[in-house]
Amino acid sequence: MRSSGRRLAALVVGALLTLALAQGASAAPPVGSAPFGPVSVMRVFGGHGHGPGGGGGGTSSNLSYHGGNVETAPRVYLVFWGSQWTTGTNPDPSGEAAILQSFMSGVGSSSWLNSVTQYCQGVASGTIFCNGAGTPAGNQVGILTGVWSDSGSAAPSKPSQSQLAAEAVKAAAYFGNTASGSNASTQYVIATATGNNASGFGTRYCAWHSSTSSTYGTVAYTNLPYITDAGASCGANFNGLGADAGITIVEGHELAETITDQFPSGGWLDSSGLENGDKCAWISSGQGAAADVTFPDGSTFPVQSLWSNAFNSDAGGCVLSY
Repeated sequence: MRSSGRRLAALVVGALLTLALAQGASAAPPVGSAPFGPVSVMRVFGGHGHGPGGGGGGTSSNLSYHGGNVETAPRVYLVFWGSQWTTGTNPDPSGEAAILQSFMSGVGSSSWLNSVTQYCQGVASGTIFCNGAGTPAGNQVGILTGVWSDSGSAAPSKPSQSQLAAEAVKAAAYFGNTASGSNASTQYVIATATGNNASGFGTRYCAWHSSTSSTYGTVAYTNLPYITDAGASCGANFNGLGADAGITIVEGHELAETITDQFPSGGWLDSSGLENGDKCAWISSGQGAAADVTFPDGSTFPVQSLWSNAFNSDAGGCVLSY
């Protein structure tokens, strides 16, 4: 996601790359000379960036197509990285593993996620309304395709960008996505255990998504920290939605943004570089305020709204259903 704009993204990329250099290249994925795509960041609640008072709403300009990929039939692979998820007296104090699996199992075909289907690929750069042209982003039942507990060894206590990218490429191999094109509509969510979050979490960002080149094609992945470690900065009790609200607010934000901007920043963004989640992050009242939504399987989760170009007579706005 592209959340607090290019300046914040650049700061986070710089910090993460500095960490990667300090930790050495031994964990580097099988990549070419330019392994990393841009990092698209979801800012913390109350952080600096677009929107009123550090809240949400973003700018009013609609998203436009930038010539790259959307996920036309999204496949999501959830990875619980490291033995920290299964060792110790209380390795998952908020039950985030179960919440994430339930959320991702139910979100496909929901009216909440359906706004992504108005965006497409294969049209001219600068397109704002697909109007049936191109190939639309998908929202099918069962987008959660696989879950892997990679617990054979401990994950780094403060993973760098190169290490997160390496884990995503390792996951592609684990799930058999090694043929040319097998990652064209695929994303890997790399979830780290409590107390093992990458640098800047909870102070500069809540999560981010990016991509890395590999021998398996370009791999899209999300750095998903243990969200409740950040408390209110990343959604605990936001809008009265409960102590665990941030888990699905943040992952939902990243999910929708990766579908519509799989390899940042080549998909759908506004004139300020914001994606469909960024423009609607941390709205607490009025149109698009975060709320509980019910999925087709009957499960209910807190989510933020997503930007829809088609809302309000094509003027655009934040919506919880489409």
